[in-house]
Amino acid sequence: MRPLLLLDVDGVLNPFTRPGREWISTKCTADGRTYRLLLNPAHGPQLLKVAQETGCELVWATTWEHDANTQIAPKVGLPELPVIEVDRNNTNWPVNPHADVLFKTPHVAAYVNRRPFVWLDDDLTEADEEYLREHDNVGDFLIIHVRPASGLTSAHLEQAAAWLSGYRHGGEAK
Repeated sequence: MRPLLLLDVDGVLNPFTRPGREWISTKCTADGRTYRLLLNPAHGPQLLKVAQETGCELVWATTWEHDANTQIAPKVGLPELPVIEVDRNNTNWPVNPHADVLFKTPHVAAYVNRRPFVWLDDDLTEADEEYLREHDNVGDFLIIHVRPASGLTSAHLEQAAAWLSGYRHGGEAK
């Protein structure tokens, strides 16, 4: 069971402000609407290096869903990746008693199938972590909170790589 590295777009690969010159302003389309994004072309190679070194599988966990493969991936240097469908047009699904849980969290819990994972996201809270810890389909995980003003940094990638390295070649974390 290869571990997973789950990627959000807005606030992670697309920060709310430009953190540096390496970030390019670009237009991307989702559901027929065009958005202006700030993307760093170095992120794709950096994420692929983490995947290669740790044996993890990169997966989109974003409201961009499949549009992430056509609109975001080519601009940051990523291949087509698996997508966790999060029902982006119905952010209240599923109705659950954990009203403070991000709408993506139940979809992630259903997808991971007890595989260890790191989730890079800017919207997750302690309520999401508690939901995941209590879900039967979820094993070990690490949520890395990304500040939406600065987006993904090398420190986030180093933290993800260090944690994922414990699961290299399907092994158990130490």
